[in-house]
Amino acid sequence: MSDIIRRDPRAEWIARNRLHPLHAAMQPVQHSWMGPNGIIRKNVHGVGFIGPNGIKRIDRSGAQRGGAAKRSAAVQVQLPLHQVPTPAFYINVVPDMVGGRLSSHDRDLLGLARQLAGSDGAVLAVVFGEHKESAFATAGVDRLLVLEGHEFEGYAPEQRVQGLRAVDNQFSPRHWLLPDSRSGGGELGRRFAASLKERPATRVWQIKGEECIGRAGAGQEDLARPLPRLILAAAECADPVSETRHEVLPVELSTGLARSLPRIEDLGAVAVDPAAIPMAEAEFIFSGGNGVKDWALFHQTAAALGATEGASRVAVDDGFMARDRQVGASGTWVTARVYVAVGISGAIQHLQGIGACDKVVAINLDPGCDMIKRADLSVIGESAAILHALIAAVETYRNGAKRDAA
Repeated sequence: MSDIIRRDPRAEWIARNRLHPLHAAMQPVQHSWMGPNGIIRKNVHGVGFIGPNGIKRIDRSGAQRGGAAKRSAAVQVQLPLHQVPTPAFYINVVPDMVGGRLSSHDRDLLGLARQLAGSDGAVLAVVFGEHKESAFATAGVDRLLVLEGHEFEGYAPEQRVQGLRAVDNQFSPRHWLLPDSRSGGGELGRRFAASLKERPATRVWQIKGEECIGRAGAGQEDLARPLPRLILAAAECADPVSETRHEVLPVELSTGLARSLPRIEDLGAVAVDPAAIPMAEAEFIFSGGNGVKDWALFHQTAAALGATEGASRVAVDDGFMARDRQVGASGTWVTARVYVAVGISGAIQHLQGIGACDKVVAINLDPGCDMIKRADLSVIGESAAILHALIAAVETYRNGAKRDAA
């Protein structure tokens, strides 16, 4: 086990926020203090810890303090549970679920739905097909409806619209929220609106009472209009849910879905050169820094993984990567699902640029660098040896998949 104590920025923020419901639970226990007459008082009952057999132990050697610090750093904050036993109405959300998980845009959308639902309404998330998400509870979902079936796989907007029509008939939601994105939500929302013969509000970024504000004029102007039932919201339309956790009770359709022959045939995904994907849109970024000594091996690993290449400012200034590959506050802000940092120490500008990435993997020799502290998974070692092992693992996996297919 590593002795590195990882910070929890959210727990630190709760400890500073006196208005937060968990503020008192995050405060350290005060064992001694100075009284009004200058005498140091001690709380003898606050010293020690409960052992595995339930007996209170006191460690006079001083090692207990370090152990207590490690235990307090690993404490997870238990958010208050928000329950809606009998919802007065529903706010339906159809997230994009790119890769089977909630994106940052989806979480913003759920935050907006939570605002519209208030304390009496429930947020109902409608998901198509299998998913890999396990954090619906902390994202603000009260009810979850999964529409399963092979007819929803791939590009099937007509069948998905039929599914949404069935959900609309059963639950009669007060509002429908879909992400106005290029990942499918924008097109699906407009098709659904045409099917319902309703006019949606598009590119919405703010809602005030019974009025919504959306982008217009190529994003240069704001357009205010009455709040409709169908809303296509832009990214950062609201803050994600962070103060509560929710039940995520499963619900089902009371009637079966009508099956129809689709007029659109999905021929599958088209292979795209990862180098041609813009950095801001890349889902998987393999980034190199000053610690990379073999750049040919770095490019070979990125090609084997099928990842888009990125770099730190130092690597760009040294001429190893092009300027448009620079990641950070002085380069490109990225929102990748997976960001692999090879030999990057983690300057503050670089950490700002990857702040919206879901999972960060760090490969570095220095276990105390800032990138290791930021990473969700860290590998300590020489980058060349790790990249060789990574290529071998990818080839072994692909060869095994080919044998299974044969």
